Amino acid sequence: YAPWCAACQQIELAWENFAKESEHLGITVGKVDVTQEPGLSGRFFVTTLPTIYHANDGVFRRYRGSRTLEDLQVYVLERKWKAVEPVAGWRSPSSIMMHGMAGLFHLSGWIRQIHTYLTGTLGIHVWISYAIFFLATLLIGLFLGL
Repeated sequence: YAPWCAACQQIELAWENFAKESEHLGITVGKVDVTQEPGLSGRFFVTTLPTIYHANDGVFRRYRGSRTLEDLQVYVLERKWKAVEPVAGWRSPSSIMMHGMAGLFHLSGWIRQIHTYLTGTLGIHVWISYAIFFLATLLIGLFLGL
């Protein structure tokens, strides 16, 4: 979820109630703010918000059903998750590829922080910051090419 997401705000009450009922259902319910954990959003390949996953014994399934408390409970109680195709191995959050994707999301956050520091704190013009990143990319490419 993201705090600014209208759809996330719509299901927040149902999700909180689902979390309160989780002990009775024998599950653990959590939520992750993708603005605070960009690596996780990369690892789970989050393209829409909110995104709900069911995880059991290292197998991940994306929940695409109704987001009412009752439907979430039925999904777990009646084991409807067994009928859902697991996330493909290469796209699984525990795969090497998705670890790499998480790294790229972390890198993009780091680059954004550097850009903000250059433009906000040091007062460098935006285009000069872009030129610095262009030159750094070029030099890193040349260095790796050697």
